[in-house]
Amino acid sequence: MALACVSFSSAAFVTKPRVSCFSSAPDFANSSGSCRPRPAVILPGLGNNSGDYEKLQMTLMEKGGVPSVVAKVSRLDWFRNAAGLADANYWKGTLSPRPVLDWYLKRVDDAVQEAKELGEGGTLSVIGHSAGGWLARVYMEEFGRSGIALLLTLGTPHLPPPKGLPGVIDQTRGLLYYVEERCAKPVYTPELKYVCIAGRYIQGAPIFGASDVTANPNAAATLNDMQPASEAAILSDVTKPATPTMRACFVGQGYKQVCGRADVWGDGVVPEVSAHMEGALNISLDGVFHSPVGSDDELRPWYGSPAVVDQWIHHLLLH
Repeated sequence: MALACVSFSSAAFVTKPRVSCFSSAPDFANSSGSCRPRPAVILPGLGNNSGDYEKLQMTLMEKGGVPSVVAKVSRLDWFRNAAGLADANYWKGTLSPRPVLDWYLKRVDDAVQEAKELGEGGTLSVIGHSAGGWLARVYMEEFGRSGIALLLTLGTPHLPPPKGLPGVIDQTRGLLYYVEERCAKPVYTPELKYVCIAGRYIQGAPIFGASDVTANPNAAATLNDMQPASEAAILSDVTKPATPTMRACFVGQGYKQVCGRADVWGDGVVPEVSAHMEGALNISLDGVFHSPVGSDDELRPWYGSPAVVDQWIHHLLLH
């Protein structure tokens, strides 16, 4: 497999897939000897339900012949996390994923087992959206990585917020610190690949003090391979307002709670810098919104919109 077009640094890059970098050939041979793309397990993000990913499932099948299983999660299920309020560690900011998130990990395991049956003994891809990405890392730590060939995350806040900053509260109450300290560091290898995709939909702004704020065009765009993210902002065909908008300030406050800064690029929910990990293949896509809820394939595409999937589906087909 050619790796000339990928970057493994912690810096963000906007990449454009090259046909020469991947093969559309299936990734494994099943027990009957026939070949087909390995199945994928899709892990919903916080507040999402399984139905939010039905269109993504159809897109993966239509564009790459990739069968997929979505972990069965409803919006009401997320209220189970309130059990953490009874744990003293919640109030200390030192909460652990288990037992609070055991219900989610069980749904992940059920989906993995179902996908393994689809794959007939072959390997799997795991696609984690938002919190589903770091929960996938917890699952791999607790249940093992056997049979998983790829972890691809979409707008996942992998990094915990910096400690000691005024006005910054860890919304995960210690969960991301646990992941950072206890879960295996990503290493992109032929056996297990880590791909982290971030969206650059809107740049945030602090409430006080003007900053150079740009709202990305409401369409997914791709720049040249290995384009530094700083240049991506410059090359975007937009008009920069002299003062930040209320929207940018509101989004910036959300970014600040995640990464400690308001004046950064992100997908409207998760900052770009938080969605990348040292050691993974890190990709930034211009004009991509965070969630399937509130998205529009034409005006506000999210990570699972068909035109955006075109830019990352090849990672599911790599040998």
